[in-house]
Amino acid sequence: MTGWKAEARALAALALPLVAGNLAWSAIAATDLLLLGRVNVRAVAAGALALALYTPCIVFGLGLTAAAAPLVASERGRRLHAVRDIRRTVRQTLWSGGMVTIPLWLLLWHGEALLLLLGQEPALAADAGRLLRGLMWALPLYLTFLTLDNFVAALERPLWGLVVTAAAIPVNVVAGWAMIFGHAGLPALGLLGAGLAGVFSSGFMAFGMVAVVTLDRRFRRYHLFGRFWVPDWARLRTVWSVGLPIAVTLLLEVSVFNAAVFLMGLIGGAALAAHAVAIQIASLVFMVPMGIGRAATVRVGFAQGRQDLAGVKRAGAVALVAGLGFATVTALVLALAPRPLIAGFLDLADPANAAAAALAIAFLRVAALFQLVDAAQAILAGMLRGLQDTRVPMLIAAVGYWGVGLGLGALLAFPVGLAGVGVWLGLASGLAVVAVLLWGRWRRRTAAA
Repeated sequence: MTGWKAEARALAALALPLVAGNLAWSAIAATDLLLLGRVNVRAVAAGALALALYTPCIVFGLGLTAAAAPLVASERGRRLHAVRDIRRTVRQTLWSGGMVTIPLWLLLWHGEALLLLLGQEPALAADAGRLLRGLMWALPLYLTFLTLDNFVAALERPLWGLVVTAAAIPVNVVAGWAMIFGHAGLPALGLLGAGLAGVFSSGFMAFGMVAVVTLDRRFRRYHLFGRFWVPDWARLRTVWSVGLPIAVTLLLEVSVFNAAVFLMGLIGGAALAAHAVAIQIASLVFMVPMGIGRAATVRVGFAQGRQDLAGVKRAGAVALVAGLGFATVTALVLALAPRPLIAGFLDLADPANAAAAALAIAFLRVAALFQLVDAAQAILAGMLRGLQDTRVPMLIAAVGYWGVGLGLGALLAFPVGLAGVGVWLGLASGLAVVAVLLWGRWRRRTAAA
């Protein structure tokens, strides 16, 4: 029992700052939306289009740099005071972030053209393109932050990532206020200013973490930036072999929800608005199991590195129980009290919002059904990453999210006639399939314990 209690304490100490950091990053995104809302409605629409291109780029980079966590944790498990191999992993993950930035920059630089190819309104596409040409420069800075955040989390010191992210919230507000509206002696740059404000806040986060790992004695001994220019091709290949499947998996998950937006657009404006509200609420709730999943990666990786298979199973079980316990509570809230949640986004007293509000309530009740499987698949994926098992989960994600989730959603929405509720039932089914298959994968990988 002592081992279980110790594991629970270790998971809580690691997961709570990671969850809070996820919520802090969501707050940064929310302030961007609020600032654009003070410009005009078209600015919000252009911002949404820009984020539709920028978010997949960030998610891909997030997945690639996530390789640092299991690799560093495993090395610590093998040798608690290892330095050289941990330094090799972090350096080559930073290299990987720089390498992937270049093709993503080319994509974002031509954002307006891509949006036009997707049939978007020319004026909105042009506005979104201006925002992206500012925001694109934030990409390498944010990937640097993510890599160093994974490094300190793998050393089980995640509080620094939370501190830096939380400090970036007011920085982002002030930078956006000054650059968008032309305060503090700066010209009013509008949407371009919104993008440049993102660069400023991402730079703050990147250099904040650089300062942490350089000045804090617990991290300084790794000398992460000494002889940074020296290549390490073997470790670079390892980072990509672990990180690329994670990146593709996350991209598959994000893109299926983006595709659901287009399906909602075919159904009607009320369905689209209801989906936007419901998915925002569900995404906020998801920050908790996502943080637990990151913590599970580190704890499982640490046990795997010391070849403690019983510890691997214990770390996974504790993480899964914690996530499912939280998901049970959120499922009850979404099922029993959806109206107060929706009231934060829609004026329920306005008759014009009645159709969207009714649909949003229906969507949240479907979301209540998939809380357990959504939390389970996020945490199980993190557990398997701790074992550096990323390729099979990538294939599972492709089948579950796209083959089952989107395919069944389209079938239920149109031929069956369930409309928006059908889309959400399809997504829920896809998440359930992924959760079950990942559980089976975990059981096979840990059967020897």
